[in-house]
Amino acid sequence: MTLPAELPQRISHYIDGEHVDSISGDTFDVLDPVSNKPYATAAAGHAADIDRAVAAAREAFTDGAWPRMKARERARVLYRVADAVEAAEDRLAELESFDTGLPITQAKGQARRAAENFRFFADLIVAMNEDAYSVPGTQLNYVLRKPVGVAGLITPWNTPFMLESWKLAPALAAGCPVVLKPAEFTPASASLWAGIFEAAGLPRGVFNLVNGIGEQAGQALVEHPDVPLISFTGETTTGQTIMRSAAAHLKELSMELGGKSPAIVFADADLDAAIDSTLFGVFSLNGERCTAGSRILVQRAIYEEFCGRYAERASDIVVGPPHDPATEVGALVHPEHYERVLGYVEAGKREARLLAGGGRPHHLPEGNYLAPTVFADVAPDATIFQQEIFGPVAALTPFDTDDEAIALANDVKYGLAGYVWTNDLHRGHRVAGSIEAGMVWLNSHNIRDLRTPFGGVKASGVGHEGGHRSIDFYTNEHIVHVALGDVHTPRFGAGKEERR
Repeated sequence: MTLPAELPQRISHYIDGEHVDSISGDTFDVLDPVSNKPYATAAAGHAADIDRAVAAAREAFTDGAWPRMKARERARVLYRVADAVEAAEDRLAELESFDTGLPITQAKGQARRAAENFRFFADLIVAMNEDAYSVPGTQLNYVLRKPVGVAGLITPWNTPFMLESWKLAPALAAGCPVVLKPAEFTPASASLWAGIFEAAGLPRGVFNLVNGIGEQAGQALVEHPDVPLISFTGETTTGQTIMRSAAAHLKELSMELGGKSPAIVFADADLDAAIDSTLFGVFSLNGERCTAGSRILVQRAIYEEFCGRYAERASDIVVGPPHDPATEVGALVHPEHYERVLGYVEAGKREARLLAGGGRPHHLPEGNYLAPTVFADVAPDATIFQQEIFGPVAALTPFDTDDEAIALANDVKYGLAGYVWTNDLHRGHRVAGSIEAGMVWLNSHNIRDLRTPFGGVKASGVGHEGGHRSIDFYTNEHIVHVALGDVHTPRFGAGKEERR
C-alpha cells in the first residue's frame, strides 16, 4: 500500500478561523479501505461543537462583510479558490483516492470538477439579474435577492471533495456563511478546505467545519434553530429522518437521495456504445454513485448477445489498489459498506443468474474489494432490482415492448436518473419523457451541464440544485412595491366625517 505524502494523523474541526478539537475531547478512527486499519483520528463533533460553529457563522452573517459584499467581490474570492483547488489537483487526488478507495485516475477528475464548480457559481452570481415589474403610472415592483442565513451542508463519502464543492460554491456565492458536516468515513480531503479558503481571502467565520457521526453532529446541525436551511446528499432513509427533524423549525431543504436508475437498451441501439456506456455507468467510481444505471433493461431480441458481451467485459475490468493508474475498480469505502454490498450479492445469487464476479478477486485477499458483478434474468420483484446497492453490481432484465420497458423502469420507489439507448429519435424522446426520473440521458452516460437542474423525484430527493436553482435555494426573494402616484384607498371609518 502506498501512503500519500503528509498524511494527516489527527483531523480537527475548523470553527471561526481556528483548528479546534471537540469540546468533549471525543474522537473517532478513520480507516483506509485497503487495509481497514486506522490511519488517523478525527474530532467527533456533538451539539456543543455545532453550537460553536453556528454561532461563528451567524456572527459572520449578521455582522460580517461577506453577505454585504458586491457579487463581483465575492466572485474574485471564489476564482482564487478554484485556482488553488486546480493547483493542488495531484495532492487532492492522492488523498481522495487513499481515503475513499477510488481509482487514482478517477479521483483526479474530481479535483478538476470541484474547481469548475467554484468558477461556474462565481460567474453565475455576477450575472444574476433581479426582476422588476412595472405597472405604468401606478407602481414599480422590484425583487432583491438576499442570502438566507447560515447554510447547513451535509455531504456524502463518495467523491467527497467534489460534492462538498457542489454545495459550498453556490452557498458562498449567494453570501451565506456555512457549517459543513462531511461524511465520517472520509474526512481527510475536507480538512483541506480551511487552508484553501484562508489563502483565498474568505473572511473569518464564513466557512466552518465540524466532523462527526451523522446521528450526533449531523442531527444537531439539522435541529439547530439558527440554521434556516439544510442541503443534504445521502441515502433516502437518512433524508426521511432529516425531513422529520427539520419540520419542527420549518427549514428549507434540498436533498439529493438514493437512486436505482434504469438504462434501457433497445434492439436498434448502437450496441458497442451502449455496452461501453452501461459498463462505465455501473462500475466507474467503484459503483458508489447515486446516478449509476444499475438496472439494465435490454430488448429481448438482443438480450442474450448483450448479456454475453457485457459479462465478458465486466470480467476483464481491472480491480486493484486505488493508487495504481491501471486500476478501474478500487476498494469500497469502508468495511461496513462492503459487508452491506456483499449481502446484496448473496441475495442476487438466490434471485438471479450470476454471469460475472460475485465475490472477492483472488489476487486481493485483503481490503474491501469486490469483482465487478453481473446478474441476468433479474425479476422486477427481486431485492437487487428494487434496492439501491451502491457498489459494482449490475442487474440485467429483458423486455419486449416500449411500454414494458417504461413500466419496468418506473417500477421502483426511486426516480433520480435514467438512460435510453436507441437510434429511433421518436422512440427515444417518447421513452425518455415517460421515465419517472429527475434526469434522463439519451444515448449517453452521465455527462452534466452545470446550468441544468440536478435532482430526483419520488424517493430520490426533494428540490433541485444546479444553475440558478442553487442560487434560488440559498437566497430569499425580497419584493419591494413602490407607488408612482396617488393611491386610491377606501377610507374605512370615515363615514361620519364625510356626512358632515
